[in-house]
Amino acid sequence: MAQILVRNVDDRLKSELQRRARRNKRSMEGEVREILYEALRQPEPRARKLGSEIVALFSGQGIGLKKGEEIQELRGFPAEPISFDE
Repeated sequence: MAQILVRNVDDRLKSELQRRARRNKRSMEGEVREILYEALRQPEPRARKLGSEIVALFSGQGIGLKKGEEIQELRGFPAEPISFDE
């Protein structure tokens, strides 16, 4: 089995870890092992692309997008600047 040594742990963090280990009836080493197992069991969130992030940020804010609604892509169409002339 591999070993990991963690240096420069804050005293407060160590105290909290000791309390948590006692509460769960484990050694401090066993508690750290369980924390690591739990952290790695959870799937990593997939990174979303910028457009999806923008939609998520503004959906439900009254700008015309409903939850789950996507912005239609217009690939291959030339972009035209906005004209402010009337």
